[in-house]
Amino acid sequence: MEIDQSTAQRLFREGAFLVFLDVPEGTEFGIDLKSWNTGQKFRGVKMIPPGLHFIFYSSVSNMGDVAPRSGFIHNFKKNEIVVKKWDKLNEGMHLESVSESEVVGLKENIKALDQFLGPYPYNIWEKWKALSADISEELLKRLTPLSGEVRSALELEPCTDANRPRGNRSNSESNSEASGPSSAKRSRSFSSEEDFLPDLKPKKGTELRLTVFPTQPYPDGSTPSQITQHSLDSTYLFEQYLRCYKEPRDLLGELEFCYICFLVGHSLEAFEQWKKVFNIFCSCENAIKKYRRVYDLFLSVIELQIQETPTDFLVDIVANKNFVYVKLRELFRAIKSSDVDGKLKCKASRLKVNMSNLYQWDFSHLESEDEDEAPVVVDLDE
Repeated sequence: MEIDQSTAQRLFREGAFLVFLDVPEGTEFGIDLKSWNTGQKFRGVKMIPPGLHFIFYSSVSNMGDVAPRSGFIHNFKKNEIVVKKWDKLNEGMHLESVSESEVVGLKENIKALDQFLGPYPYNIWEKWKALSADISEELLKRLTPLSGEVRSALELEPCTDANRPRGNRSNSESNSEASGPSSAKRSRSFSSEEDFLPDLKPKKGTELRLTVFPTQPYPDGSTPSQITQHSLDSTYLFEQYLRCYKEPRDLLGELEFCYICFLVGHSLEAFEQWKKVFNIFCSCENAIKKYRRVYDLFLSVIELQIQETPTDFLVDIVANKNFVYVKLRELFRAIKSSDVDGKLKCKASRLKVNMSNLYQWDFSHLESEDEDEAPVVVDLDE
């Protein structure tokens, strides 16, 4: 890693430390956009720039099999020392906090640990900082699982025995029994086996605490034609969703949080939320001018995210008619049709050109729609 001398000196003075004890040799370990396999002397990372960082890890078997990824996001302060320990039994990080006395002891001997700490890969810092720029510490605490750990494979647990489905005797079964035991047996064989399967749910405290989308996309008392209009333009739903945040920029913060939890943490739970937020931004022509500043930031955020997503990965996750491409067509069409200022339209045009050059996506003829996607407007007020 090559960095200029003044930057190196500043990181030595202000950089934070992650001390990760007892990590087995060969474990996959990473921070932000970089990962490695740990060596025998690995004890953590030094010279971490103050700010938000994603630490992740996966145990690796003797046969080279890699376990699902887990990690945690922490907002490092200047000169902060964060201490974690490896849990050999569960092959991951101990979720219990390290004692204060042990932390103090490590702080006093941090110089002795220096040779066992790898330097933060500073060449990724500017890019990472841009990818997480709108995630405030308050928002991070709100979205992070209560366990403190982001997992790609959620730990599931069944419902209690008292709540386990038992199946109900239907009228047809009762009638069958009246006709004879053989008829009742045939009737029972047609019962749904799903009624007896365990109701698996994420273990409490392990799931991401993502913002819940409003369920009704139109105001109470809407007429049928008004309901149709709200289905064509999701501005009402967008505004209801915005009310879940202290300020509009937090919506972009959650978009970024979901993106890094998906890209770095491999969380499909986060990806599903990312799709919802991305979709609603692309479905609101009436909101573009009213929330012009938010849309300006959104264009910057989404361009960086799409550019940072590996090409093969992007193609894989949008296989269904290329979700990102289809929704971007809707967004570019909406911005072109709106009476928003020319500056935002120019920014959207630049993004359109960049996406076309990067992925050879065709954004021409935005005024036309595929027959399967063209909405049908029905006026039932008359």
